Amino acid sequence: MRRTRPRRAPAVKRARKDPAMPSNAEFTALAEPYRPELLAHCYRILGSIHDAEDLVQDTYLRAWRAFDGFEGRSSVRRWLYKIATMACLTALETRSRRPLPSGLGAPSDDHRVAVAPREPSVPWLQPAPDALFGADDPAVTVAARTGVRLAFIAALQYLSARQRAVLTLRDVLGFRTAEVAAMLDTTTAAVDSALRRARFRLAEVGPVADDLAEPDERVRRGLLDHYVDAFTRADPDALVDLLRVDVEMEMPPTPTWFTGRQAVLGFLSARILRPSLWRMTPTTANGQPAFVVHRHDEPYGVQVLTLLDTRIARITAFNDPALVPTFAPAGLARRPSPRPRS
Repeated sequence: MRRTRPRRAPAVKRARKDPAMPSNAEFTALAEPYRPELLAHCYRILGSIHDAEDLVQDTYLRAWRAFDGFEGRSSVRRWLYKIATMACLTALETRSRRPLPSGLGAPSDDHRVAVAPREPSVPWLQPAPDALFGADDPAVTVAARTGVRLAFIAALQYLSARQRAVLTLRDVLGFRTAEVAAMLDTTTAAVDSALRRARFRLAEVGPVADDLAEPDERVRRGLLDHYVDAFTRADPDALVDLLRVDVEMEMPPTPTWFTGRQAVLGFLSARILRPSLWRMTPTTANGQPAFVVHRHDEPYGVQVLTLLDTRIARITAFNDPALVPTFAPAGLARRPSPRPRS
């Protein structure tokens, strides 16, 4: 009995009938719109925006090479997610989890404690600029930001690689169990089992809900403006009313982190706040307010704030100059799709 060739997905079928659209152009037209959300997906699994960018580029190269054999058994989107997810799982076979300092040890409530030396050898969790998740399309941006808050990304690091993949595909992206099983080349029973274990582990780690009681836009803007003003003027007294009593601060690659307004302000006053030392440029990262930080006009890192009610609940200062170009306008340009070799 002769096997019937499966029908291509409608978009692919239309593209292939257009003689004016060469193979590389049709691939770009069909695949490129999914780049921002694929980047968010790889970032959730890997915890590194640099690694995620590399894996997405690799995904598009693999997909382009295999495009002539794509027969439309699934949508282009699901096909790309399969390639990207499997690439992430392969990468994680040789990489350890990416923690924040709060995932490695207890906090200090005394700023006079000896601060541990930096640990640049630890593969720390990285922030991700919202602009990379579709800055030119508000609808894409909102969809891509789903599940990228720092607390959620940090919690995912406690899961195995396969559990991260299953949980993000099912609970964040909403793929059906059978679709996830097909992407991971496994059974629906295995997907359901991994999902149960992942959800249980996340519940053990702690609350990571996105629905924080953040202030409205007017209050938010005023809070951030006052924070930048107080920080750059080195005025700890002006920071008092901006921070919650239980505020937390961590500063990868420094393992030491602090909890409580007295400890955080004490540390900032003693070690950080100096007039005319810092320049802070507003941005957004992980769906949260953030600042690109320069010290004496030299790149220093990125601060991400977590707001609760009308105050700052957490300051996560990623003191890594290598992150700054990722947040610069030149770093926000999307990488080109792979081109055929002559």
